[in-house]
Amino acid sequence: MSILNYITRLYAPFSCVGCGCEKDRLLCTACTETIAKVPSRCYRCHQTTRGYEVCSTCRTKTPLRRVAVWAHYEHDAKAVIQKAKYDRAYAGLYEVAEHMATLMPLFEASSVLVPVPTATSRVRQRGYDQATILARRIAQSQSLPYARLLARLGQAHQVGAGRSERVKHLQDAFRPIDAVRIKDAHVLLIDDVCTTGATLESAAKVLRKAGAKRVDALVFAQPS
Repeated sequence: MSILNYITRLYAPFSCVGCGCEKDRLLCTACTETIAKVPSRCYRCHQTTRGYEVCSTCRTKTPLRRVAVWAHYEHDAKAVIQKAKYDRAYAGLYEVAEHMATLMPLFEASSVLVPVPTATSRVRQRGYDQATILARRIAQSQSLPYARLLARLGQAHQVGAGRSERVKHLQDAFRPIDAVRIKDAHVLLIDDVCTTGATLESAAKVLRKAGAKRVDALVFAQPS
């Protein structure tokens, strides 16, 4: 935890977004248990699958093979992300990472965790990249490698955009970094929210084209 966040928590402790009690966490234990978890399903069509695998129908439309999602993007789960991203509750991302890490047994032990880069304008505005924080935290907790293998080229903001608009915005949005490390790697993309999946797919296509053997993803939440 940074010194700034330590001081903030000391003099202005976080309150639980669910019940408002001061627990030094954005989600207390009781409210965490009430969050609606996403069942194992295909991230594209929401058909039930085993271990969050992409269904056989959608597999021809995406380079991703498994996208695990911890919660539905609503109520307290949505409030946590918004608080962490827009109210500078940086340390709340550590809590998000803890929850996401519970799904790590689904992925290969040889996975390298890679954050999906946020538009640089957003990073400058917030002072940090939430996906980078999540990826580093999860990698550390699981003793797995972390690497920045993608760079963000576009500045288009995706909030409120539909799938077709997102896909258009994301054309050539990423470029690979460190082609040697990407080749034959099993990459696990990390992000906070998956809406249509267009951002994850765009990132995965670049990685696969650069030689990644397989690309999966782990996100905190997705709309129902």
